[in-house]
Amino acid sequence: MQATVAWQDNVSFIGTAPSGHEVMIDADKQKGASPMELILLGLGGCASYDVVTILQKARQAVEDVRCELSARRADSVPAVYTDIHLHFVVTGSDVKEKQVEKAIELSAEKYCSASRMLAQGGVTITHDFEIISI
Repeated sequence: MQATVAWQDNVSFIGTAPSGHEVMIDADKQKGASPMELILLGLGGCASYDVVTILQKARQAVEDVRCELSARRADSVPAVYTDIHLHFVVTGSDVKEKQVEKAIELSAEKYCSASRMLAQGGVTITHDFEIISI
């Protein structure tokens, strides 16, 4: 994989992913997300992808999945993430609690590369969920 990050001005950059898609990165959070915010979003995207696809394979009638992340960072430099909590809100009809629980567990323990990488780096990652029936 190859990616580039090109300086724009002040502390903003344009990142070009290996897929060719661009994302604005801004340490001041004026023109885009900060690098640490992007790590958090990457984790949420990775885990959400897993949960959606696992639930679809389990034939759950899922209409929407939202992952709400909350995180704490160290007080000193480097201000790494110390704790991240993922709260999944799954909306659908007759969605089984056991299936959602299993999907989140499989993502956390097997499939989500971002989650595994952060956990191996010492970040405490926790999960919970709620189901909204429609």
